[in-house]
Amino acid sequence: MPNVTISIDEKTLEASRTYAKRHNMSLNGLIRKMLEQCVHRDSIDWLDECFAKMDMAQGDSKGKRWTRDELYDI
Repeated sequence: MPNVTISIDEKTLEASRTYAKRHNMSLNGLIRKMLEQCVHRDSIDWLDECFAKMDMAQGDSKGKRWTRDELYDI
């Protein structure tokens, strides 16, 4: 994979490192992911990724159902 050099200000760099660390990724991985999402925006892959993340979340509503009005109130 080729390397790319970018220039950003210190404040943005530190905030980016903090964000990446909080999301358990490297700064390089964060930048790669953001670029992929921007340039491949028309791709349907994002939908597959959404469903994969929902499957991994293993949420459990314990049978609770919400009305449309309740959802909009949240």
